[in-house]
Amino acid sequence: MLAAAFQDDPVMAYIFPDPVVRRARLPGFLSVIFNSDLPAGACFMTAQGEAATTWRAPGRGHLSFREMLQQAWPWIATSRTALARALIVSAASDANHPKGPHWYLHIAGCAPQAQGKGFGGAAIRAGLARSDAAGIAAYLETANEANLPVYSALGFRVTHDWTVGSGLRCWSMLRNARTSSALTT
Repeated sequence: MLAAAFQDDPVMAYIFPDPVVRRARLPGFLSVIFNSDLPAGACFMTAQGEAATTWRAPGRGHLSFREMLQQAWPWIATSRTALARALIVSAASDANHPKGPHWYLHIAGCAPQAQGKGFGGAAIRAGLARSDAAGIAAYLETANEANLPVYSALGFRVTHDWTVGSGLRCWSMLRNARTSSALTT
C-alpha cells in the first residue's frame, strides 16, 4: 500500500527518478523505513490497511550511528544506485527538524483508491493522540504542496521551507501538543 501511495511522491521521484525503477524499489525501501521506525517509535494503520503512518519518538528523529551501521546493508540493497540521493534527502531532513522534543511523523501514506475518504487523517490522528497525551509537539515535512491544506486541517503549521539538491522543495510543519481542554473546544 505504501509503495503505491508514494509512487508519484516528489521525494521518492527525486531518489528514484526512473518510474519503473521506483515502482520496483519502493516496496523494499519503505519496508526498511518501517522496520527502522517501529522500534524507534510507533506505526499506525487503519483496520483494512487503507492508510498507515510511521512515527519516530522524541529524541529518535534521526538514526543513531549504531542504527546506521545495523541498517547499512538493507539501505544499500534497496537503494542501490540511488543511495547517494537518499542520503542527501535524509541529511536535509535531519537538518530541518525542530530543536525541541517532538514526535516525528516520518511516513504518512494512503492507498490511491482510498484517498480523500478520511483514512489518512485517521492514521495521523492516532499518532497525534499519542503526542497530545505526552504533551509533546508533532513534526513532519512534505515535498507535496497539495498536502499542506491536509496537514493544516490537522493542526500543523508551516514553519519554513527548504530545498534539496537543485529544486526539490520541502515544507517543515509543526503542531503543538493539544491539551485535553483544547481538544474539547
